[in-house]
Amino acid sequence: MGLDYALVYAREYPHLLQLTDKFSSHLYYNIPPAVLLTACYFPLCTKIDVYKVLFLIVIAVVSTTPWDSYLIRRRIWTYPSDAIVGPTLFDIPAEEIFFFIIQTFNTSLLYLLASKPTFHPVYLRGDRLLHDGRRLRIWRWLGAVLLVLAISLGAVLIAGNGKGLYLGLIIVWAGPFIFMLWMFAYQLLINLPASNTVFPIVAPTLYLWIVDTIALRRGTWVIQSGTKLGWSLWDGLDIEEAFFFLVTNTLIVFGLVAFDSALAILNTFPHLFPSVAPLPSPLQLIRALLVSTSDYRDERIIGLQEALKRLRKKSRSFYLASGCFENRLRIDLILLYSFCRVADDLVDNASSGVEARHWIAQLTHYLDVCYAKSEKAASRDAFVRGTFPTKAQSALLFLPTAYLSPTPLYDLVRGFETDLNFSTPGQFPIADESTLQTYGSRVAGTVAELCLELVFYHNRGQNTVQQRREIVQAGGRMGIALQYINIARDIAVDAKNARVYIPTDWLESKGLRPEDVLQEPCSSSVETLRQRLLDKAMKIYEDAKGAIELLPDQSRGPMRVAVESYVEIGRVLRNPKYQLKAGRATVPKRRRLRVAWTALRKG
Repeated sequence: MGLDYALVYAREYPHLLQLTDKFSSHLYYNIPPAVLLTACYFPLCTKIDVYKVLFLIVIAVVSTTPWDSYLIRRRIWTYPSDAIVGPTLFDIPAEEIFFFIIQTFNTSLLYLLASKPTFHPVYLRGDRLLHDGRRLRIWRWLGAVLLVLAISLGAVLIAGNGKGLYLGLIIVWAGPFIFMLWMFAYQLLINLPASNTVFPIVAPTLYLWIVDTIALRRGTWVIQSGTKLGWSLWDGLDIEEAFFFLVTNTLIVFGLVAFDSALAILNTFPHLFPSVAPLPSPLQLIRALLVSTSDYRDERIIGLQEALKRLRKKSRSFYLASGCFENRLRIDLILLYSFCRVADDLVDNASSGVEARHWIAQLTHYLDVCYAKSEKAASRDAFVRGTFPTKAQSALLFLPTAYLSPTPLYDLVRGFETDLNFSTPGQFPIADESTLQTYGSRVAGTVAELCLELVFYHNRGQNTVQQRREIVQAGGRMGIALQYINIARDIAVDAKNARVYIPTDWLESKGLRPEDVLQEPCSSSVETLRQRLLDKAMKIYEDAKGAIELLPDQSRGPMRVAVESYVEIGRVLRNPKYQLKAGRATVPKRRRLRVAWTALRKG
């Protein structure tokens, strides 16, 4: 039976590579899942992710070592001397220490994969939101009471010093940690989707139950009969071992959720934490978790919830890309998108040209208030609340104008005036390619410039002035390219709204008028012009995409995802058999994920 312990858990010792084929057949138990998960997550991995995993591994080893050493010294569980190959630490085999590490690593990566798209700030709740709050408080204290009762039960089992001893020791060891994590992170633990919490607990637990069954049947280690209840989850798996793996995976996931809860608090509330290090210290993480919910700003949480809802509903491409950005940059990009979306909708959804002009004027005045140095924030808030519809207010209240240049925002609003010109019957303002380029620059090039300003603000000092200038110029051109793709996709949808963005002189070259597009937006002649527009877009895209590689490391991959996800719409439109959804060509979900994956793998 020699080396069975190592064989079952595939311990990573160089001299073991010279062992028999039988050893090789056992390597799949823990190392291969780690390799597979690493390969899957590597393109998505960031410095903060590495920090999380290492942080959890250190805590797992430090917190488990004294407890496991006690179990071995008390001979609650033992292992044959010929079943291990390495040294021991406080009587714990090196293989067991390695298992602490590999289990934490695997479960952590599974959690990170499952939670990557999750925008944690929207799951926070302050006192105003705590009817939610009252409900959450009830669950918080109910969970606390149940955990205290469980710990008390564990203490009783230990005091009995009999068959429930091992189970009692597991409960008393793990219970206080779970209690602490529950009290700190209960909001996210309750509100997050089950895919973020239940799945990364259950999946590795089931896997380890199977592995442990093999180990116990082989006699790799033995639980002393006088310290266990004698119950089995199934033949060969003692209930104590099953409970141990469930509890340890729960600890890992709860720890990760607590970490994400701390990051969400740090990043969501700049009034509490004006500056946050890229890798917050453990002390800063603890300070965040200790913040009272009465200090949360519920309006900001609601604003983020509304912004995320708009993003998810209106732009699947940018929603996908947003999950690759981190921390306050991700928050600010979502808020920027929310403003652009709301401003556009105010004009587009106006019941008349008069109302649309009213909103353009009000948006301009809003910018005047934001950038008038003599005005205070309170004046802006009062203006927004007294002028704009309730559902639009959060997008204007939380736009980070403090570090956005005014010029692109004013140009964006001027771009809406072009759309407004369509409200006059028989008027089609996109006369030629130059007009189209100006329009694209105002409604999309400006947004690209604003996005880049946020990138530079949150990654200060990583680009020279000259590099920033080159990147912004290329970003403006890329915005035009993406707007051309947007126009090419929406020809039929725009026609229903009496809008034609194909240049009139292009139409005339095909013997068409804008009115012909309104009547037959899917004709072969219009399709030819769609492809011409896509040709222009792809040329600009090819010329501008190189600037992405000049961006700071943390933003380069996510920005590549944002661009490539949208450009993929243009590639779909190249296929004569493209599928329509609500009158628009769509990129299937799997294809979007593949595009994002490929973009991130480029580094």
